[in-house]
Amino acid sequence: MKKKFLILGTMVFLLTSCAIIRPGETGVKQTLGEFSDEVITQGTVFYNPFVSKVIKESTQTSNIKLVLSLPSKEGLSVESEISILYRLEQSKIPSVLTNLGQEYESIITSVFRSASSDVCAKFYAKDMHSGMRATIEEEIKVKMEDNLSKQADGIELIAVLMKSIQLPMGLASSIEQKLQAEQDAMRMEFILQQATLEADRKIIEAKGERDAQKILSEGLTDELIQIRSIEAFRELSRSQNSKIIITDGKTPLLIEPNQ
Repeated sequence: MKKKFLILGTMVFLLTSCAIIRPGETGVKQTLGEFSDEVITQGTVFYNPFVSKVIKESTQTSNIKLVLSLPSKEGLSVESEISILYRLEQSKIPSVLTNLGQEYESIITSVFRSASSDVCAKFYAKDMHSGMRATIEEEIKVKMEDNLSKQADGIELIAVLMKSIQLPMGLASSIEQKLQAEQDAMRMEFILQQATLEADRKIIEAKGERDAQKILSEGLTDELIQIRSIEAFRELSRSQNSKIIITDGKTPLLIEPNQ
């Protein structure tokens, strides 16, 4: 019986004194409250459960989701859904745990709140809903990195994403009206351009016809008319049909074929 209890106790001790580190995880031993500098990767880790434990942390990309009211330059509040993408640098996890503890996500969130308030206060509310959004996101990320580096080294910020931005009702309506006015103005400009092109085309056509008539009238001299008359008489003389030609001797006045 004692032997069974001894075997059972040994098994329980072994089960409670080992940790399995899976892919995407790392382990750090904490002995009497102090973290080891050694980072344990995949595999089984044995430790003394009476004085030590193994803290597991993910090295995969994590996503902190927040819904915040961000201030703008004109003093408005802009509601936005935020995603903070980050991951822990494997070799620096002991530093993160030592300086920030296991609740480091709350530190990241607090740092974001401060950085986002400072950055967004420099921009107008409409900027958060336009092409300036990427600039705002990048500035928040840079400011967060600066603040986090003062507290702990080992948190890699991948991106700060502002999503589902909701502008104040009155501002949203004003922006929509402005965009509609801009579209109407662009449409009218296009119509005017088309009308101008059509008018230019008609002017060019009229000018071409006028020039053609001018050239033709200038080219019809008495000598040219006489030459054309001679050519016409010549063509008539070659015809086998009988005809009556009334002329003043210079130009044909009437040509009537005799059927």
